[in-house]
Formats: sequence, C-alpha cells, structure tokens
Amino acid sequence: MEVREVREVREMDVRETGHAGDAGRAGQAGAGRPEREDLGLFGPRSVTWKVMGEPILLVGGFRALLMQGLHPRAMRGVIQNSALMDPEEAWARFQRTTEFVRVRTYGTLAEVERAGARVRRIHAGLTAYDPETGERFRLDDPDALLWVHVGEVDSYLSVARRAGVGLTDAEADRFVAEWRRAAEVVGLRPDGVPGSVAEMRAYIEAQRPRLHRVPEAAHPLLSSLSTPLPRRLLPLKPAMPLITLLAFASLPRWARRMYGLPATPLEDLWATTSLRALHRSLGLVPAPMRYAPDALRARRLMAA
Repeated sequence: MEVREVREVREMDVRETGHAGDAGRAGQAGAGRPEREDLGLFGPRSVTWKVMGEPILLVGGFRALLMQGLHPRAMRGVIQNSALMDPEEAWARFQRTTEFVRVRTYGTLAEVERAGARVRRIHAGLTAYDPETGERFRLDDPDALLWVHVGEVDSYLSVARRAGVGLTDAEADRFVAEWRRAAEVVGLRPDGVPGSVAEMRAYIEAQRPRLHRVPEAAHPLLSSLSTPLPRRLLPLKPAMPLITLLAFASLPRWARRMYGLPATPLEDLWATTSLRALHRSLGLVPAPMRYAPDALRARRLMAA
C-alpha cells in the first residue's frame, strides 16, 4: 500500500463524513499544529481512536495472539521463524507487535507506510513447513494473514464491548470497516476483508473446521505462567496471571475447547464481569497516567 492510496481513502472519508475537515479544525485549535495535520489512517472521527487507547485493550492484544495460535500455518510460521520459547525473544516480539499496532493506529501516513513496508518485506522473505500437507509456504500467505487480521479485530472489539467501552452496533460495524485500512498495510486487499460485525462472524464460523492447536507448540497458558519476564517488565508481573486468564476466558467457547480449557457459560460470565470491573477501576486513574502519550493526544483531538 502506498501513502497516496491511503490518502485517497481518507479523502473519500472527507466526502462522506467531513472527517478531515474536523481534523483540520482540531489542528487550528492546537498551538503550533498545521491546519492540515497528517492524522494517519484513522483520525478523531474514527471509532478506532475511541477504542484503541483504552488500557483494557491489553487483554485484547493477548486474546488476539491466542486466536492467531489456532491457525496452523500462522502458528507454524511463528514457531519456525523465531525463538518463541526464549523469554527475551518472545517479549521482544510482543513489543515489536505492540509498536506496529501503535504506529498503525496513531502514526502519520508516512510512518504507517514505513512500518507496513518493513512487515511486508519480512513476511515475503520467510517460509515455513506444513507437516500436514508436506508443503512449504510463505509467511505472507493471504489466508493466514486474513485470519490474524480478523482475530485481532474481533479480539479488540469483543474485549472493548464486554468491558463496557460504550459502542453502539453501528459503531462496532464502523470499527470493523475502518480496520480494512489496517489490513491493507500488511498486504491484504481491503475488498476481501470483512467489513462488518456480521461479515466477520460469518468468516470466523467458516474457518472453524480448519482451526486447531498444532501439537509442536507449547500450551500458551503454561508458557505464560512459567516464562520469566525480562527485567524491564518486572513491574507487570503481578498483573500477568489475571491478564492471561482474562484473555483465555474471553475467547469463544469453541476456541477454549481447542486449548483444552473449560468452556461453559460460567467462564463467559466471569470474563465479562472481570473485564467490566477492571475497566471501571482503570477509569479511576487520572487520564495523564491512564493513557499512553499517543492515546492521550488522540483523546484531546477527539474532544477538540
């Protein structure tokens, strides 16, 4: 995807919603900001900015990794091309993924293009072996990329809504549609990506017969509870068991069964209740401490 193509999408939004006009006015309101500030793929009128800055979405990020782990080729691509079981490598990979999501959500068009080009170049140059078919496949396999994308969008949206981030059904559909732009960054065609909650659910349901946990992968629950954190992340250690358990409990029941975990309505109720309680508790933290710098800036622009 070229920056020009993203800009064309943003210009289409201007015609449909007045998005860039509001962004321009927000730029005028801010000291020292140009009138036509580059707000990247989304901007202050997007549902994405409303959702993605919430700290509770950390649980959604872990849930997205668990969804990815049920696609055999997506998981084998990771296992065979990284030292996933090495604590430093595992956390370094998670931090790289987190940084990519940050840039894609809040970065300028140029920053998004650089980050996307790097990811596409890495994926295009790596292959993995599928013992089920005897084939080698590239990591930019469209089927695997699409599953990873949908698992990410579904995880963020599911966790946000269950935690009590106020979203209407129409806003949920807009969130899914907005993330077609994010899918294009990693090399997918946006017209082949679900654009509504209903389309996303239909896609996930159609993929279920192809999903399972690969036997050569360690169980992520055991790995998460036993893997030591790098020194710089030790302050997170007390919260990690809760985050991990919430990520598992917030999965669909069929996904929990694939991981060999309980899959009853009781876990669903516990996950929803816990997510709501945690989100409310985080809401008591002052905004400058609760939100990351990019998310705080985004909230100021949305308020403007």
